Amino acid sequence: MLLDNLNLFLRIVEKGGLAAAGREVGLSPASVSERLAALEKYYGVTLLTRTTRAISLTDEGRLLVEGARRLLAEAEELESRVRLGSETIAGHIRLSAPEDLGRRCILPIVDAFLAEHPAVTIDLNLTDGYVDLVGQGMDFAVRHGLLADSTLRAKSLGENRRIVCAAPSYLAAAGTPAHPDDLSRHDCIVMRFGQNIDRDWTFLVGGKPHRVRVRGRRVANDGGLVRQWCKDGLGIALKSIRDVEQDLASGALVELLGTYSAGTTALQIVYPHSAVQPRRVRLLIETIAAAFSAPAMKPHRVEELHT
Repeated sequence: MLLDNLNLFLRIVEKGGLAAAGREVGLSPASVSERLAALEKYYGVTLLTRTTRAISLTDEGRLLVEGARRLLAEAEELESRVRLGSETIAGHIRLSAPEDLGRRCILPIVDAFLAEHPAVTIDLNLTDGYVDLVGQGMDFAVRHGLLADSTLRAKSLGENRRIVCAAPSYLAAAGTPAHPDDLSRHDCIVMRFGQNIDRDWTFLVGGKPHRVRVRGRRVANDGGLVRQWCKDGLGIALKSIRDVEQDLASGALVELLGTYSAGTTALQIVYPHSAVQPRRVRLLIETIAAAFSAPAMKPHRVEELHT
């Protein structure tokens, strides 16, 4: 019963409320409240503070979230080994990845993993926004950028070069920028990250950072849509090389301003700081890391197309 109540407690945290957690597991709000009260009585502490609009974790509640995830992972791992044998990979995995990278790179890996391990189920959350791994119950996430949350661990997938690119049809109509400053006169397609719009693009000019303020009529919070607009000839985009390497290889997009570095970002897998990860989670992380260690396709730059 303790494990069941711990699992319900995690559902409450992940869903952001008792009623939502109850709907998820088929319990009434009154039953969920009773079981939460039983858990708090068992530990002798208050785990959640509740208002009419929201819940928040107490310090003891945050401690229990981490411990409960570890304990439930160990229990599930033990049950899987006993019931299915030590060689069988089974169970549920929840992961998150950026929209474009997720569709183009992570999804094929996940599909192959599911085909190889039929007892595994996957919940894949594709978003370019921030994901609270602990609060949303994610096993891990693939993320751009450096790790800022000290409560998480990270496994590097290597550096991820950023490039400026456009479709040949756009360049034929609007011309080709020869210097980063030329971008201010072009129609650029811009990403939104939450409330922040990425209008300041930074390059290395003469060995020093050089920031250019771009403009454009299209802003989106979906990297896949930005890439599609770019392929449709609707503007110039700043993208990860891994998002567009196939388009560069096919000629659907060409790299611009290749002599002016647009910088790199770290690409990594991040996961909660826990002593225990189920084998299925460890194996999928290792599978993704191995796939990303393969050499990337050589991109085509606009200069190469003119020679």
